[in-house]
Amino acid sequence: MPQSSSSKKHVAEEPAEVSGPTPKSQRTKIVGKSAEESEKKSLKKQLKDAEISVPIVFGSIAFWLGKKASEFQSHKWTVYVRGATNEDLGVVVKRAVFQLHASFNNPTRVLESPPFEVSESGWGEFEIAITLHFHSDICEKPLHLFHHLKLYPEDESGSMSTKKPVVMESYDEIVLTEPSEGFFSRVQNHPAVIVPRLPPGFSLPPPVPTEDVDKRKRGDTKDNPLSQWYSNFSEADELLKLAAARQQVQAHIARLRRQLTVIDGPHQQMKTSSDM
Repeated sequence: MPQSSSSKKHVAEEPAEVSGPTPKSQRTKIVGKSAEESEKKSLKKQLKDAEISVPIVFGSIAFWLGKKASEFQSHKWTVYVRGATNEDLGVVVKRAVFQLHASFNNPTRVLESPPFEVSESGWGEFEIAITLHFHSDICEKPLHLFHHLKLYPEDESGSMSTKKPVVMESYDEIVLTEPSEGFFSRVQNHPAVIVPRLPPGFSLPPPVPTEDVDKRKRGDTKDNPLSQWYSNFSEADELLKLAAARQQVQAHIARLRRQLTVIDGPHQQMKTSSDM
């Protein structure tokens, strides 16, 4: 079975420690920034009392090489950041930087597009620093994560297998408070994003059309060869269901308000005519 880890929530600039066998659940809060000066004023306006969250999972999967293993090449492994439900994170994350051990060639790995993952081989466990850079209409401050690469199972008495990898994953939520209207319009219908709270009386702006559907799907990890080993974080699924239900309620309330406006309109006009 895959291993996972758990810890309490943390702020953006503090590291998320990875330890223990239970799933990690935390919420990393980031204060939203307005869009670039060249954008329209309406898109730069921040939504007060609004909140957007992006569930993510970061971790690693390591395979023992068995008979092919040598003193310095015992495992093949992949470290990654993925959407908690395997959706494309490129809508939020602009760039991911993985800092490997100094003994690796080119230890700083920069990925400009999803999927955000690095594969290597070696023999030792070490801590990997992961830095996520966001798009300019979200936040200028990067998010720092820390993951301990795990090559060997927790049960040291058990035998290692070339078919069953060692999996260590952590769940986190990136919480974007007071996002810009431009960002909100861009991501409001994206499956990787949850909209748990909107300002009272706020009406959704029209969604920005996606430029390239195939490009959007390129970062999905549903069909990743490693996906069969991913941990199932039920909390992410529950959040998505809850957010969908809230959006349906908000849409229903908005429809009722529009209907009331249409019904009340003629009465207002008739009353005005009779008074004259």
